[in-house]
Amino acid sequence: MAEQSNPASQGEIGPEKVRVIACGMLAREILAVNQQLGHDHVDLKCIDANYHHYPDRIAPAVDRAIRAARDEGYEHIFIGYADCGTGGELDKVCAAHGVERIAGPHCFSFYMGNQAFEAEGDDLMMTFFITDFLARHFDAFLIRPLGLDRFPELRDTYFGHYQRALYLAQTDDPELEAKARAAAERLGLRYERRWTGYGELTDALTPL
Repeated sequence: MAEQSNPASQGEIGPEKVRVIACGMLAREILAVNQQLGHDHVDLKCIDANYHHYPDRIAPAVDRAIRAARDEGYEHIFIGYADCGTGGELDKVCAAHGVERIAGPHCFSFYMGNQAFEAEGDDLMMTFFITDFLARHFDAFLIRPLGLDRFPELRDTYFGHYQRALYLAQTDDPELEAKARAAAERLGLRYERRWTGYGELTDALTPL
């Protein structure tokens, strides 16, 4: 699911070229935003989206990717992750290398808008979030890794404390909405949809 750029040769990168190191879950969205912004100077390198199942792997992977980008000659690097369950470890990596990341605890928050997300309060504790990525890859990214295709009785163990599935829609795509609704039904959750577009991802990429 991860999309990777072609490596550049050292010495061929001008100071205006930017390497974005991002979660594979955001690849399509980052490419779309950069196209809207006309950012042809931004080079995208994605890390395996499945690391979201193993958040302890994210910070070390980003650290390696930053070092590799420096070796390739990139001076300007931006991290296309929120904290994403790293418990501050990603911020330590960013600080060590003098780079910035997208603000927020996770992509659900910056899609919704970090202040708006915080304002939702306790309702979010019982909310399972679906993005365009998850709607598109629901079986491959969630059902099979959790074993729900083989042991559907585990559904209540994983999702019994949730009350609703909230689809944060980045695009107005009826096919994706149908998939998101089907995902909610499969999990036994009340379905809601909220249009967010790319949220604060656009704000984060605009200055690059």
